[in-house]
Amino acid sequence: MALAPVTPTMSTFLIEPGAKLANRYRLDQVASQTGGATRWKATDETLARPVAVWTFAEGFPRTSEVVHAARATSRIPDARVTQVFDADDTTPTPYVVEEWVIGSSLADLLAQGPMEPERAAGLVAEAAEAIAAAHESGLYHLCLSPGKLMWSSGGAVKVTGIGVDAALIGTNVQDPAAVDTQGLGSLLYAALTGHWPGGPQSGLPPAPQGPAGPYPANQIRTDITEPLATIITRSAQPQLAGQMVPGPPITTPSAFCAAMAEVPRLIPLPVSQSEAAPEPAQGTSRRTGEFGATGPRRSERDNTREPERSTPSRTERRTAQDQSPVRKFLVYGLAIALFVAVVAGAWVIGSMMNPGEEEAEPKADEAEDTPESADLSVLDIVDSDGFDPLGDHSEHPQNAPLAHDGDPETVWNTEGYKDPMGLQKSGVGLLLDLGTSQEIHELDLLVPDSSYGVQIRVGDDRDVDDDAGLDAELPVAWEGDVSGQETIEIEDGAEGQYVVIWFVELPQVDGDYRGTVAEVEVRGI
Repeated sequence: MALAPVTPTMSTFLIEPGAKLANRYRLDQVASQTGGATRWKATDETLARPVAVWTFAEGFPRTSEVVHAARATSRIPDARVTQVFDADDTTPTPYVVEEWVIGSSLADLLAQGPMEPERAAGLVAEAAEAIAAAHESGLYHLCLSPGKLMWSSGGAVKVTGIGVDAALIGTNVQDPAAVDTQGLGSLLYAALTGHWPGGPQSGLPPAPQGPAGPYPANQIRTDITEPLATIITRSAQPQLAGQMVPGPPITTPSAFCAAMAEVPRLIPLPVSQSEAAPEPAQGTSRRTGEFGATGPRRSERDNTREPERSTPSRTERRTAQDQSPVRKFLVYGLAIALFVAVVAGAWVIGSMMNPGEEEAEPKADEAEDTPESADLSVLDIVDSDGFDPLGDHSEHPQNAPLAHDGDPETVWNTEGYKDPMGLQKSGVGLLLDLGTSQEIHELDLLVPDSSYGVQIRVGDDRDVDDDAGLDAELPVAWEGDVSGQETIEIEDGAEGQYVVIWFVELPQVDGDYRGTVAEVEVRGI
C-alpha cells in the first residue's frame, strides 16, 4: 500500500500527477482542494476506470473522520448516493476512492436557463430521497449546492459528497436534518429560478433581496405553481412559513419527500452544455434500483438516445437476418465449409512446394482458440420464476418455463401495472436458475417489438425466504433498452447461479404496463 513514485511520508502538496496509491490508483489531475484535502481525478488501473481520490496534507486534523464517513457512506443502500470504492487511513498516505460521476451538475444544466417546473421537481425529489436514505443511516451532507447534484451520462441522479463533505470541513451543527432540508429547498429554488437564495453559489447569481430576505421563488418566476412555491418557502426559507405561506416549516428530508410526493414531476433529461435537450417522447423512468419511489410522476424518453460505446459491439454489427436460427445454421455451415476448403488448398500447395518435408506439428497457441474467440455454450436453465420484489403480485410463476421452452409462440408475462415502473416499485422480473454458478457472457432475448428498459442481474446469493432482497443483492451485469430479438453481450462475463431479467421500464399494453418474454437463452463457458 505504499505511494509511488513519491515517498510515503510526503504531504499531499508534494504529490504530482502520475503518482500511484496502493499501486493501483494513478493520480491524473487535481479537481478541487478543501483546506488540507485534495480531490483528484484519477484512474483505477486494475479496473481501467476513472475514479475520484481524496488525499490529505500531512497533519490534516480530520483524516480519520473523513475515512470513517466514507466507509459509512458505502453502506447506504441507495444507488443515487456516490459510491465509495476504497478508504484507508492505516498507510503513510491515507486516501478515499470514490466514483467519478460523468455527467452534468445542476449548475451545468442551469447554464441553459431555469428548468421547467416538473423537471426541476423530478430532479430535486430524487436528490431528496437519496438524502433521506443517508439520514436513516445517520449520515448527512450539510454542504448541498448545485455542483453536488448530478445527472449522470448513464441516466441516473447522483448526489456527491454525502458524509465526506461534512467530515472534510468539520461541520458540527445542532440540527443537521434542518440544514440538509434547507439545502434541498435551495436546490429547488435554484432549479426553478437560476438564482441561489443565499449569495452566489456554483456560478449562480444570488437571489434578489427583499425586506424579508430573498424574494420567494414565485415572485421571480410567475409560472411556478403554488404547491411548489409553498414547499420552497417552507424548506428554503423556514422563517417565513406560516406567514407568507400556509403550513409549518419543513425541517427533515423525509418530510420534504412527502411534500414533493404531492406535486407532478418528470424525470429530468440531461442537457448538453452546447445545446438544449430535444423534445422527448413518452416512456422513460429512473433506474436507481431502489424500491421506495414515491409520488406521482410522468415519464418521457428521448428517442435519440446516444450510444453507450463509440465502437459498435458484435450485437450492433449483426443484422436482423442473422438472428434467424435457420440462417445462422446456413451461415455457420458455409463458413466452416469455406474454412475447410482454404485449409485443404493451403496444405496441397504446401505439399507440392515442399514434397520432401514432413508435416509440421501445429503449435499449441495456434491450435487452440483464445478465450476471446472460444465458442460459447448454451447453459441449461433448471428452474425459473416470476420475481416481484415486494411480493404483492404473483408475476405468473407457473408460466415462467414458457420463456425458455424453445417455442416463441408461448410467453411469460408480468402482471399489469398502472405505471411503467418507478412509482409502485422499482421493477419486476424473470428469475432464471442455472443450477450451479456459471460464467455468463451472452443472452439471446426475444420480447415484443416495444421498448423495454432492462437490467440483467447475475449472482449467487438468493435468500428464498426473503425475495425482497434479491434485486439489491444481485449485481447489474448489463443495462439498456431492448425491443424484439436482441443478443445481449456481457463484457468480461459475469458469474452466478441466478440470472434476473429485470424490467425497470415497461411499455403500455391494452391500458396497462406489462412485461413479456417470449424466449431467452443463456450462453457462457
